[in-house]
Amino acid sequence: MPFFPLHEGALHAESVPLESVAARFGTPCFVYSRAAIEAAYRAFTDALAGRDHLVCYALKANPNLAVVGLLARLGAGFDIVSGGELARVTAAGGDPAKVVFSGVGKSEAEIRQALAAGILCFNVESASELARIERIAATAGVRAPVSLRVNPDVDPKTHPYIATGLKETKFGVAFEDALPLYRQAAASRSLEVVGMDFHIGSQITEVAPFADALEKGLELVGALEGRGIRLRHIDLGGGLGIRYRDEHPPSVAGYLRPMLAQLAGRSEKILLEPGRALVGNAGVLLARVEYLKHGAERNFAVVDAAMNDLLRPALYDAWHDIVPVAPRSGATRRYEVVGPVCESGDFLGHARDLVLEEGDLVAVRSAGAYGMSMSSNYNTRPRAAEVMVDGASMHLVRRREPIDALFALEQRLP
Repeated sequence: MPFFPLHEGALHAESVPLESVAARFGTPCFVYSRAAIEAAYRAFTDALAGRDHLVCYALKANPNLAVVGLLARLGAGFDIVSGGELARVTAAGGDPAKVVFSGVGKSEAEIRQALAAGILCFNVESASELARIERIAATAGVRAPVSLRVNPDVDPKTHPYIATGLKETKFGVAFEDALPLYRQAAASRSLEVVGMDFHIGSQITEVAPFADALEKGLELVGALEGRGIRLRHIDLGGGLGIRYRDEHPPSVAGYLRPMLAQLAGRSEKILLEPGRALVGNAGVLLARVEYLKHGAERNFAVVDAAMNDLLRPALYDAWHDIVPVAPRSGATRRYEVVGPVCESGDFLGHARDLVLEEGDLVAVRSAGAYGMSMSSNYNTRPRAAEVMVDGASMHLVRRREPIDALFALEQRLP
């Protein structure tokens, strides 16, 4: 991770020692690198140079206003799945006209909100949703821009919880149902067909599933053209994986190359919905060792971060590298790295060989995506602070929650 180097015996974020971040803002704390996010974004725009395109950041990966605002200034669009995420885009200075609204359960209020904001399009995921959008648009006297999220039934070869392009998932319109739904939408006075969307999953490290999905999609595009329905854009979705441990994901250019070849000669704008690939390796979770428990069967390093801060290990059995911020010499011990939460599933890492003492800082790498965004207040634990590092500067971009904020909306019975 070049943006989190080991320098003079201590781990840094860009030019800032992580020990300085902890001293100023405490732990647990998410620390992000501005340069890492910018470099990841430019990898996409460079690979798409010469093609009409829009990179729509998947807000669910990390919705912090500083992250969203940074990407908005770089020219990004946004992929959202709720009215709350749309509000975040506008609060961060993003352009609603660059927003695609995905998600299987859009409420009437959210649809009205998005129409009023003037979003780029709705990625429609069912016939019922299409009918709801049509009805609301007709009542408002506007035409709603729509794109069907087509489910190509392609195996993305990822964790089953984050595979979204198979028939058995809740996502998208079945491939065989898409053509009649497109014809229905094209005939409506309240709907405007603008695109087609594919999203087959997350943390995908092979190119073939993406190319297979697009191949099926282009068959459908051809069928639409044969019926006089022409699209303005083709949305390739997101899902490109990152390296957490020993994965070998393709480069952004390598991921896009076969799909750009398939799209050669076509005039539609290309949309993408990356999330993890933009921010995953741009962040670490900084934690402090509270206790070391040495036992006959296992040794435990109890840190002050927990499953409520980073859920992925407990939810997916996901692997994150865990490293000391100031590495020590000496013999390693094998530790279960766990948190204070009252669950046996509260762990950040199993069987890690580390040299630790109580009070040491550790960094959980690759925590920029689906860390803070999936965090909770379980056990009445305040959510962590978030810090953005920019060169030699550090900026608090979300302060640690005060305890009284956790029950500020509650009241006792009289």
